[in-house]
Amino acid sequence: MRIAYVVPGPMSKGPMGSAEVKRRESLLNDWAFDGTSVDVRDVPTGPSSIESAYEEALSIPATLDMIMQCENEGYDAAIIGCFGDPGLEAARELVEMPVVGPCESSMLLAASLGHKYSVLTIFDTLIAGQEYLAVKAGVREKLASVRATGIPVLELMSDYKATKTRLIEVATACVEQDRADSIIFGCMTMSFLDMADEISATVGVPSVNAGRAALKQAETLVSMNLAHSRTAFAPPPKVSKGQSVADLKVG
Repeated sequence: MRIAYVVPGPMSKGPMGSAEVKRRESLLNDWAFDGTSVDVRDVPTGPSSIESAYEEALSIPATLDMIMQCENEGYDAAIIGCFGDPGLEAARELVEMPVVGPCESSMLLAASLGHKYSVLTIFDTLIAGQEYLAVKAGVREKLASVRATGIPVLELMSDYKATKTRLIEVATACVEQDRADSIIFGCMTMSFLDMADEISATVGVPSVNAGRAALKQAETLVSMNLAHSRTAFAPPPKVSKGQSVADLKVG
């Protein structure tokens, strides 16, 4: 099967560069089952990193265009490569292939691993939004906490040792103070540091790599010939009546 991992920003043009796009693609293919190939596709325009609802909104139009393009190119599924799952519902309205959000998939997985889970995020300003994402995923009752690391997205990779120390510190607080049974890395750059096994061993609970969780859900859906419900995610009415998606854009 072919899976497109769509980065909702021009990563190859930003501070991380094309080398990071290739590194993430290599990791995804290492994590994939035999017979799965994953291509990382970044969009041409948008924010260099997403750390707010505004930046999420800016990222959505180009992301939707890329997901539709990937379906036309024959991909079997798409993953939206941001923990906020920007445009997830809209993407599901526009394509037939499964579209997976790392937040939704990792929350559903973490909720199945114990009684309570916690999310490690970037800033305090993102806490309320990630609590709301738990409501949308239907697992708010199992959310023990969302705690911020205070490390910006574009700085997570600058000092691997310091980032790991901080993640362990925050994860430990989630376990010891909030009674979390599992931890989610609530940022894709965190997930692509590939520290989940090390942090699990240190803090004593499962740590969910959101990128890997999204990949495994996409593989499962394709292998079972399943996709999102058309009752839940119906095509836009104008498209159903024969208009193209391009016709919906005015100006």
